[in-house]
Amino acid sequence: MNERRTSYIRLFHASPGAPAVDVYANGETLLGEGLEFGEFTPYIPVRPGEYEIDVVLSDNPEQIVLSTVLDVPEREIYTVAVIGTVPDLEAFVIEDPVQRIPNSRLGLRFVHLSPNAPSVDIALPTGDIIFQDVAYKDIPDYLYVEPDTYSIQVFPTGTEDLVLQVPNMKLKKDRFYTVYAIGLVDDEPPLQVVIPLDGNSYINL
Repeated sequence: MNERRTSYIRLFHASPGAPAVDVYANGETLLGEGLEFGEFTPYIPVRPGEYEIDVVLSDNPEQIVLSTVLDVPEREIYTVAVIGTVPDLEAFVIEDPVQRIPNSRLGLRFVHLSPNAPSVDIALPTGDIIFQDVAYKDIPDYLYVEPDTYSIQVFPTGTEDLVLQVPNMKLKKDRFYTVYAIGLVDDEPPLQVVIPLDGNSYINL
């Protein structure tokens, strides 16, 4: 593989209530097997080009629950999230960073993937709002902050009704993080977050 043209893809199972899935790219199990809700695959190097992505149930591989085409350019990094609820699943492509972080800071963003949750505000315990009016499938820009231990609170936009609290996130310099909100409001699986390292935190393009 020509490393100067290589791109990277990982898959994220963010469909609440959906069982474990296997993911095929151009007929091969490129992106993972037995992927459970809330799990990510590692980033996988791929050649630029067009990929036919099929998502099937792990316990019934003949049943395709999602099929889409992904066009991958050179030297990009993507997270492909399976979102929505069965039977209305969707492949949601999230561009991950390829740039470097300036001044020994870290990059932080919040992505809303809870299909039945309203738009939300993300605030610090001080009350300072850091991401405002984030709707389902919104992808705000990264906020560059000093490395530290952070706690965040999630409120429906314009209210003080705390729906989720994430305490003591120890975030390190020179890394990108996304706080993904997944799950369901007042249902199972409940509203929750996962916080992976993104993109160029450990991939050198």
